[in-house]
Amino acid sequence: MIFLPRLYAILDASNFPVSEDLLFAADEFIAAGVSLIQYRNKTEDAQVMLAQARELRKRSRAGAPAPHGPRPRLIMNDRSDIGLAAEFDGAHVGQDDLSPEAARKIIGPERWLGVSTHNPRQVIEADKTSADYIAIGPVFATGSKTNHDPVIGLAGVRQARALTRKPLVAIGGITRENCRSVIDAGADSVAVISDLIPDPGKSAEEFLRILG
Repeated sequence: MIFLPRLYAILDASNFPVSEDLLFAADEFIAAGVSLIQYRNKTEDAQVMLAQARELRKRSRAGAPAPHGPRPRLIMNDRSDIGLAAEFDGAHVGQDDLSPEAARKIIGPERWLGVSTHNPRQVIEADKTSADYIAIGPVFATGSKTNHDPVIGLAGVRQARALTRKPLVAIGGITRENCRSVIDAGADSVAVISDLIPDPGKSAEEFLRILG
């Protein structure tokens, strides 16, 4: 079983119209000590995604390890093939993406694989797959997706925790103000998008301090 860090940072390209801003945020996360970063890009073509992914990997491996720990693991959202080409450390699939087993065939047995779920039935199904971890959400209302699934609240996190022994990542509307309550509800890690955008390095440091 894998070990997940408390903070799972997500770099969503839709929040960074300029590539250099996305790469700057990644640099800030790494310097702050973030050890797990997902790259998500739902709008660009494959060539742009591959170029950004390769640059992210280059920056994550450049020079000495980050001051606060080892080099971060990089996870590719959805496009397992691009993640493999960019030599990422794993992939993450949603309910409308490749199945976990199809993604596993692409990335192989060693890389991490995560799967998104939104209700108890999906958690039970995900638990049967070769996924290394399960994401559950949205926990709270979120602006990161326009057509998101129903909010599950902390009760939904507790329910998901009872249904699987796999590491559990909570996602959706998680902020510095509510992240501890999500961990206390049973999540092993919190995935954060929006509340890391303002001043990425400082925001990440605050999350890491709060999450301990």
